Amino acid sequence: MDFKADNYIEYINEVLKPSHTENAVVLDLFAGCGGLALGFEAAGFKTIGFEMSLPASKTYTKNLNSECYPIKLEVGYDYPLADIIIGGPPCQPFSVGGDQKGMEDSRDGFPIFIDAVKRLNPKVFLFENVRGLLYSNKWYFNLIVRELSHLGYIIDFKLINAVHYKVPQNRERLFVVGHKSNFKFPKTHNQKTTVGNAIGDLMTHFSDESKFLNPSMDAYVAKYERASQCINPRDLYPDKPARTLTCRNLAGATGDMQRVRLGDGRRRRITSHEAARLQSFPDWFDFQGNETQVYNQIGNAVPPLLALQMALAVKDCYYQNEELPSSYIQHHNQIAYQDLTLF
Repeated sequence: MDFKADNYIEYINEVLKPSHTENAVVLDLFAGCGGLALGFEAAGFKTIGFEMSLPASKTYTKNLNSECYPIKLEVGYDYPLADIIIGGPPCQPFSVGGDQKGMEDSRDGFPIFIDAVKRLNPKVFLFENVRGLLYSNKWYFNLIVRELSHLGYIIDFKLINAVHYKVPQNRERLFVVGHKSNFKFPKTHNQKTTVGNAIGDLMTHFSDESKFLNPSMDAYVAKYERASQCINPRDLYPDKPARTLTCRNLAGATGDMQRVRLGDGRRRRITSHEAARLQSFPDWFDFQGNETQVYNQIGNAVPPLLALQMALAVKDCYYQNEELPSSYIQHHNQIAYQDLTLF
């Protein structure tokens, strides 16, 4: 099905469906609710997930018909055999909004991810993380790249904004791919999908369950926006992509909350259904858990539409027969280390 911004909803409902056509098995670590996995499943792969949050694990299993184990992973875990490893190691240690403790933070998932690569020796691996890993924690990212390259992989990385890959949201994240042949990041898409394309049929609706901002909240938001030197109110605009969706601005009643303005001037917090569409989850995707748990699953997820395009690029790489010599891999990674000085 060809993509056009004005048929965005029809498009994601059609193309983002699990279709197990490939023999290769994908191990998904720190899987969340399955946003990254949905992209790989739509590309034909069978995934096996590991996610310590029980509601997120239930969401994954219900929608992908693939097992997701609600387990807290540790170094040394005995994984099932897999050909590809993907995942989103916990990003709190490196998030701009976090404490920036890096590898001193117990929530750091990179030792576990690297250990899985060592144990399974996949043909390709991919992980996603926050952009802060390339900046204030650049030193730690350099260590991660070196450790993985010592295992014999070419390491390619790129800061990707989901808005350039058909997702109606400005969301910049780091993607890292390890391989032994050739990998090309997917091409960008020039036409941007807007909030109106994604939730235009829902934005003016409300019900008895809708949560409106009251006068004191409006005053708090105005104060927050003045303090952050915001020129325009941070409402969602139908002719623009959304701001980055996070757990905080979805689940919390904060000055930065994601909200829409109705014709009568009232503003309401967006629903989980609207948030899911802005993350490119199809309408059939059924989230498990209470309201806060669902918002957190959505805010933490990799947009499935971006995940699909990354999965197709990984798929092309996986089926290349020629493995490049170790001398080429070493030279390539030396250049990659030099690229780190740009950040």
